[in-house]
Amino acid sequence: MLQLKSLINCIDNSGAAIVECVMIVGQKRHASIGDRIVCVVQKQRPGQAEVMGASSSGNKVKRGDIRHAVIVRTRQQVTRRDGSAVRFDDNACVLINKAGDPVGSRINGIVGQELRKKKWSKILSMAPMQA
Repeated sequence: MLQLKSLINCIDNSGAAIVECVMIVGQKRHASIGDRIVCVVQKQRPGQAEVMGASSSGNKVKRGDIRHAVIVRTRQQVTRRDGSAVRFDDNACVLINKAGDPVGSRINGIVGQELRKKKWSKILSMAPMQA
């Protein structure tokens, strides 16, 4: 369960490495898997263009950008309707634009199956595995 000022790993290839939650969209409580948040990019991944010494950056976002994101993993245990419980090693999100489409074209890592119930099928199809 994530709240304001929580630091979250970004697992897509948009260019952000760590983001900070500044608002939970549509609710006043904590955020869980499948919830939409507004976040600020705190740490940027080094892009391939920067490593090679070229001047153009391949990153789609930069440090300080305010973006929307969807929570895909939480450290807090989530209990499912069948009685099973799932818990991940870290908190993770995927950056999206205002229309709800992912900013990146690839997702690195596993995502929670609760995204299916919340209608984030585009993120589920990009992910290599669901838990």
